[in-house]
Amino acid sequence: MTFSIVARDPATGDLGIAIASRALAVGAVAPFARAGVGAISTQALPNVAYGPDALARMAADEDPEAVLAALTAADSLASQRQAGIVDALGRSASWTGSNCMVWAGGRTAPGVAIQGNILVGPEVVDRMLAAWESTTGTFPRRLLAALRAGDQAGGDSRGRQSAALLVRREKGGVGGADDRWIDLRIDDHTDPVTELGRLMTLHEEQTNLRDPEKLAQIGSALVSQARIAIKGALAPKGDDAPAAGTLISSPAELPAADAGTIPVDGN
Repeated sequence: MTFSIVARDPATGDLGIAIASRALAVGAVAPFARAGVGAISTQALPNVAYGPDALARMAADEDPEAVLAALTAADSLASQRQAGIVDALGRSASWTGSNCMVWAGGRTAPGVAIQGNILVGPEVVDRMLAAWESTTGTFPRRLLAALRAGDQAGGDSRGRQSAALLVRREKGGVGGADDRWIDLRIDDHTDPVTELGRLMTLHEEQTNLRDPEKLAQIGSALVSQARIAIKGALAPKGDDAPAAGTLISSPAELPAADAGTIPVDGN
């Protein structure tokens, strides 16, 4: 009833999970991650104890294969569980119990684990892995690209309902107080993967407004636009007028004007 990608960004070490399901609020149940440690998605018949247990084991330097072996060995319902794990070193593992509803299975590669159950077929996880490996851009966008590829391949055979994106980064939370860089959830929607992408766009826009370097770039562009507007409003008319759109390099270049308000598009 769910498909997910669990991955590590080789460039930054960020850890994240993108997941979609025909179940309500999958983001509140399945994904767990901790910066510098690892990430896990527990699904099919989810066992939420897998999350903290797996993170504690990875923090003690157990590799993902050993972690999954320990978790499932102690679980009487392991045959109905599915999980994918990636640790901070990029080691990965995926588990699909023998009693998970078909189609169920997974794929792993360095730094990524992809898995799903009650899918239309293996093409879902295959296309997710191909999208992950071929997509460029930021880590969250690569996760979303893989999730979208699975959704477009047919995804959950029962339909769509929820999706989530969780990315952990050292001091990535608000004010650097924790590692929760991105935590976006669509709990109930007819097209949750598309809606998750829309929220990611909003997150990127708001992040830019908190980034001093990006703010400086935005401010520089606004200053250039204002110079053009002011010069256009005050420039002499007729044959002596400068070409439209000429930039002002200093206040001295402003033409003389009567005292009062300078009209610049009403502002």
